[in-house]
Amino acid sequence: MPVFEIPYKPRELQKFLHDKISKHRFSVLVLHRRAGKTVMCINHMIRDAMYTKKPNSRYAFISPTFKQGKATAWDYIKTFGGKIPGVKFNESELRADFPNGARITILGAENDQALRGIFLDGCILDETQSIAPNLFPEIIRPSLADRKGWCVFIGTPKGKNYFFELYQYAQKTEGWYSSLHKASETKILDDDELKAAKSIMSDDLFDQEFECSFQAAITGSYYGSIIEDAEKNGRVTDNLYDKELPVETWWDLGMNDSTVIWFAQRHKGEIRLIDFYENAGEGLDHYANIIDNKGYKYSRHIAPHDIKVRELGAYGKSRLETALELGIAFEVAPKLSLEDGIEAVRKVLPTCWFDKNKCHYGMECLKSYQKKWDDLNQCFRNRPIHNFASHAADALRTGIVGYGIEMTNWKKKIEVNTNYIV
Repeated sequence: MPVFEIPYKPRELQKFLHDKISKHRFSVLVLHRRAGKTVMCINHMIRDAMYTKKPNSRYAFISPTFKQGKATAWDYIKTFGGKIPGVKFNESELRADFPNGARITILGAENDQALRGIFLDGCILDETQSIAPNLFPEIIRPSLADRKGWCVFIGTPKGKNYFFELYQYAQKTEGWYSSLHKASETKILDDDELKAAKSIMSDDLFDQEFECSFQAAITGSYYGSIIEDAEKNGRVTDNLYDKELPVETWWDLGMNDSTVIWFAQRHKGEIRLIDFYENAGEGLDHYANIIDNKGYKYSRHIAPHDIKVRELGAYGKSRLETALELGIAFEVAPKLSLEDGIEAVRKVLPTCWFDKNKCHYGMECLKSYQKKWDDLNQCFRNRPIHNFASHAADALRTGIVGYGIEMTNWKKKIEVNTNYIV
């Protein structure tokens, strides 16, 4: 084998983590910003790809989006992997092919259906705190099974979401490794740099990004603190369903995207979110079967205003007409602006209860629903990021705006402003 040198000199922390990753099949690494986690993991994956004995090995670096993976990891793969004789790079597919048949590919988590069916010998989940909680258990874990592949989760905290749960799970599970490394402890960034960063950042943001605090509020989150308050005050509980009360369904209908259904009951001024369902790539008949099979007694089905739009397929029918043929008589939520709809949700959420188990994924989405950061103006825009959290948040907004008959301020707004009427 020819001799070659990769231009990578790991820091002490990186050396330590390389050793730990090598000894554990699954690793959850919580590291502060600029700790070198991406560089470390890419070099770990390149080394494994070079020395593996498995034929046609497959490795993936998975970011929240394909674009983000290209921006953060692709140049590193070419820089370090390019020193290996015979490695070929495919720019359009962001793929590195090694002379022994191994392959490293950058993938995006935003299109999880495209990841189904692959097999993997090793995987890095980057910015795990921003990846949908169902990606690993439903898609990536099965892809590692037959080859007994490994996985490393890396990221920086964003509240007590799925990444936090993984970190806790790794601490108590055999075969898993976890560690947390704060900027104040690693000394990778000097004190002056940290002091300068802290001077222009909020305490919560600094603690989250540099001190790896899971306790810090999710910066820019619309509903995170309200959901956390529900957890602290006992409004997240088991067996919330009351068979004596009728059930409403609140929908976000995707065309080429996810469809979400919240199942809700009302009781003495409370809203009880008793169940949650999300899927993608299915027709309305699939969701009609889902609600039928739940066995609930329904009073209303509330859909977003755009359900009235006619489709090119299905003989030019609207989804509203198609749903009626399937036995779902939708009521259409008023067309509030996005900002007004979010504010309506914020007003009602403190009265909501959640089923701890059935609504867990939906609650994780609500925590992660946040404003988009504007790099140019260094502030949050009053518009949400479109990611895995959007569909659950949109469905909840549909239901609460549709439920808003009892919210007199919003009712008046709908009545007097024809711009809000479908």
